[in-house]
Amino acid sequence: QVQLVESGGGLVQAGGSLRLSCAASGSIFSINVMGWYRQAPGKQRELVAVLTTGGSTNYAESVKGRFTISRDNTNNTVYLQMDSLKPEDTAVYYCNAAGTSAPDLARLEVWGQGTLVTVSS
Repeated sequence: QVQLVESGGGLVQAGGSLRLSCAASGSIFSINVMGWYRQAPGKQRELVAVLTTGGSTNYAESVKGRFTISRDNTNNTVYLQMDSLKPEDTAVYYCNAAGTSAPDLARLEVWGQGTLVTVSS
């Protein structure tokens, strides 16, 4: 099995910063894509940012220029640096990883348990 463990959420004032971390562990052969999604109350889960092993990124328009995704491929860890936070960034943030499991080389996709980010005005 593969698990994702997230950390770094919390309460911050508007304009502040937070850094989320997500570490993958378990029966991993390779992870191709790691990313962050979020779900605000009453809304659907949406993509925030994703990063491939090769370094390609994709950001939601609403976070471009404020959030930065990075990854430690050696440790299968992904980070989300969130700056200039706004109240509308308040949500539960979920880590996601997609790749191949070991030893069966089956396709894997796993979600973290979520971490709450609250931005006060």
